[in-house]
Amino acid sequence: MPSLIPIESLAAALRRAYPELEAVAAAGGGSAFLVGGAVRDLLLGRERADLDISVVGDAAALAAQLGAELLAEHERFGTVKVHLDGHELDLATARIEVYTRPGALPTVAPAHSIEADLARRDFTLNAIALPLADPAALVDPNGGRADLEAGLLRVLHPDSFVDDPTRAIRAARYAARFGFALEPATEQLLRATDLETVSAERREAELLRLAGEESAPRGFELLEEWGLIRLRRGGAELAAAVLRLLATPLWEGEVEPPRAVLAAALGPAGRESGLVVETPRRPSEAVALARPHDLGTLAIARALGADWLDDYLSIWREVSLAIDGDDLIAAGIPAGPAIGRGLEAALSAKLDGEVSGREQELTAALEAARAG
Repeated sequence: MPSLIPIESLAAALRRAYPELEAVAAAGGGSAFLVGGAVRDLLLGRERADLDISVVGDAAALAAQLGAELLAEHERFGTVKVHLDGHELDLATARIEVYTRPGALPTVAPAHSIEADLARRDFTLNAIALPLADPAALVDPNGGRADLEAGLLRVLHPDSFVDDPTRAIRAARYAARFGFALEPATEQLLRATDLETVSAERREAELLRLAGEESAPRGFELLEEWGLIRLRRGGAELAAAVLRLLATPLWEGEVEPPRAVLAAALGPAGRESGLVVETPRRPSEAVALARPHDLGTLAIARALGADWLDDYLSIWREVSLAIDGDDLIAAGIPAGPAIGRGLEAALSAKLDGEVSGREQELTAALEAARAG
């Protein structure tokens, strides 16, 4: 079970982790609270998290009082993003939310207490507030600290997954990241969740957040175990293989990991099959196979065993000609398909080591262009 920072040590832990919040505490008095993941992770002694400040009052007014640089403001939800002392902070007016139908975006109104704001959140471990003016006076009306200590993921109320079904995907993310068990009633509610009541865009956004975690393969397994998604055959294992591949020096930075991991887990399968079963005999064949595909597809194919893609990535894709279409036109080839045919033939010859240098490239390109 997790070992939590004692409540009496929270003030010192807060100063060490987030020294920039001293200015917010001074300006906000008793109205400013650290909430959500930052409190959870502070209690767990984990690395720095994104900072969410809930203000019982007017978040925009507090931001102005701080003199912080305003980065974004969303009046509908009463939120502002500011830049303060080299850090980004999210300040939100404490609010209550009402869902008019399952999966709808909420209608919001200001909350008159931090407890009311906490009641709208997803899980007890995210429904803890730390008063910046008095960190030891932890606000925990839903028993979130006890659930953290017990390693339990517990939803706040029975309609939570009806109001916002994407919370079920979030549940998989937290359960996988922390290794937490589901509280029994929460598990029942999860298995009854209907993800179809929210848009495909919202589902994808939450799945991408899951895919961005090191523990994503386990998170996808959990979603399938709960009956909420269907993975491609071997999808969790393939997602793990793609994660490992994208951490290697050759592939790191080539592909946006969350999208590649999500595609590996969910599919559709088949786009990579031709890359896996083929064994190109010549570099030009490898380039012809690989070039039509995006790098995410190539990464999945490589994770499935297409080892030749390492050479494509490191050597062959960078090969280019010293000539272009203007050179062929200057040599008498009319503009049109013959130009592309000639350049393609010259590039293939260069890849396969059959030509070297500008003059040989031009000769190969002209021969192919005229042969059409």
